[in-house]
Amino acid sequence: MIVLTGLMLTGCVPSERPDAATPPDRETLLTTTASCHLLRVGQTNDVAATDATVIIAADKYHLSITAIVERANRMVKEYERRPSDLIARAMEACDQLAELTGTAPALVRFESDGTLRTTWLRIDGVEITPGFAQRTITELRLRKAIGLVINSPGGSVDEARKLGRYLRANGLRTAVDDYCASACIDVLAGGVERYATQGARIGVHQSKVPPRYSSHEGGQLYVADAFLYLREMGVDADVAIAAATVPNDRVLIISLAEALSARLITGVVEGFE
Repeated sequence: MIVLTGLMLTGCVPSERPDAATPPDRETLLTTTASCHLLRVGQTNDVAATDATVIIAADKYHLSITAIVERANRMVKEYERRPSDLIARAMEACDQLAELTGTAPALVRFESDGTLRTTWLRIDGVEITPGFAQRTITELRLRKAIGLVINSPGGSVDEARKLGRYLRANGLRTAVDDYCASACIDVLAGGVERYATQGARIGVHQSKVPPRYSSHEGGQLYVADAFLYLREMGVDADVAIAAATVPNDRVLIISLAEALSARLITGVVEGFE
């Protein structure tokens, strides 16, 4: 069952990158900031959305919101006949701002009164089955959520990774506050920021190998795919190797300290309120 709750993380420390790069000239910086802003507006179809790096860059380099919006509107007209080029530029821009500000790109949304929107979508105890990714994506969009709390025993790896890649591309966060195991960790890994509560349990084991990997060689390729996916998400891919050593009928619980060290999670929080 999927239910919407208004959730706010408590005890949360923003994810920051240790070294910020030297900023470019002001005109280039303004264009880069406007481009990243356009990415989040376009992804959400909501003018009350932007990226965390945009807000920090505007404050750090004294860029006015009016100037950013005006530059964004100008870019929309300039790229009217080349929308794919604008999307590519916007995606690159958010990464550039992340380097400049030392902050991970993440979706930020505002309520009509100008306050930050803190709604997360919660999914509890649901097996990840065919169609799960699209159903969840639809709910995230409908509810204008900024993150996903996922508690699941696992299920389809393909569905989990489809959802994980969507979460990462759209700047959404993930969290677990109960139990997340097997394919569920692929969803968790997709968040731009990944949180767990003190009582959360994160488990790994061998996944059931899909028919297309039925041979011994195919099984090895399946482990390699898990390794590559986690590395793509910025998680220590040795997590996939550890999972491969645990029989499918057992679960290895990873301590929160180990999960932090492997960057499977980026922070431990008190809970949600």
